[in-house]
Amino acid sequence: MFTSKEHHYHLTIQWTGNTGTGTSVYRTYDRSHTISGENKATILASSDPAFRGDISKYNPEELLVAALSGCHMLSFLHKCADAGVVVTAYSDSATGTMIQTPEGGGHFTEVTLNPMVTLDAVAMIDMANSLHHKASQQCFIAGSVNFPVHHHPVCIAED
Repeated sequence: MFTSKEHHYHLTIQWTGNTGTGTSVYRTYDRSHTISGENKATILASSDPAFRGDISKYNPEELLVAALSGCHMLSFLHKCADAGVVVTAYSDSATGTMIQTPEGGGHFTEVTLNPMVTLDAVAMIDMANSLHHKASQQCFIAGSVNFPVHHHPVCIAED
């Protein structure tokens, strides 16, 4: 019998964008911040360029899309390993759509994952394609969002 397990996550967000006058003027402070965790590399982040952010840094919206993509990949690889499907390469060109509301807020309307999966045997392509749905059902991040996460996988084989 499986017992529910509770997991806890801790990270630190630190604003690094005080240009000397804090937030006294909306247009003068920088949106830069760092994301860090114990024994992990620091991520340099900002807001979306549409909101005066630094285009060279990841923004929270991109990180949400990345979290969905990464979670799906890890769930899929697990499903493949359990099913005897040997994956030799995996990449995803994920996209997300967010709508900004007139009040200044907004929300995601969808994310689309486009996994490109390479297998060691052509005979496993159908099985691999079917495992994407199961992986999606077990992805913790996809199970936590209130918008659709679509999948358009392509599987090819080395042989």
